[in-house]
Amino acid sequence: MIDPLKAPLKALLRPILFILGLTLLAGCQQKTAQDTTPQDMTAETLGHYCQMNLLEHPGPKGQVFLEGMPAPLFFSQVRDVIAYMRGPEQMAPIVAVYVNDMGARGATWDHPGDGNWIAVDKAVYVVGSTRQGGMGAPETVPFSNSEKAQSFARAEGGRVLAFDEITDDMVLTPVDAEPKSDAGNGDADLQKRLRALPNKAGG
Repeated sequence: MIDPLKAPLKALLRPILFILGLTLLAGCQQKTAQDTTPQDMTAETLGHYCQMNLLEHPGPKGQVFLEGMPAPLFFSQVRDVIAYMRGPEQMAPIVAVYVNDMGARGATWDHPGDGNWIAVDKAVYVVGSTRQGGMGAPETVPFSNSEKAQSFARAEGGRVLAFDEITDDMVLTPVDAEPKSDAGNGDADLQKRLRALPNKAGG
């Protein structure tokens, strides 16, 4: 025989149990949310491409957090960070990217600083300056303050651009492909002859 009191009690308990289940699920999701707090470099921090200690290289650095990976990928140059973001080789979706603010107090070219990380899309960049990054390539130099970026550009050359204004050819063009204006005619002739050698061998 069905107890007439149990049916209304069950109907009352169902929404309460449903709400409790949702609350527990939300709590679990919050606990497993990925921590994308930027990390400072140590003596063990290696560059993603070069696999060399970043503290031994000058210039600003960057770090990329990928979905599901607790530790970020570090890069020896900011140029390489942006190139990685625009390339097809990511192992997982990118969830956060940070670069050194070179206008921060205490930041120098040899010691770009600790704790002065800014989101890559919030910075302004000096592109085309005389400064080379940690791997010897032209650098895109990040600043959180546009006035400090302009001051750097006046001293070191280059122009100030927002993140969205940096074109792919500014970061993806191989350094070796860039023409060298100081090459003499003799060097140019030598390079031309060297390029012709495979053709003669094959013909």
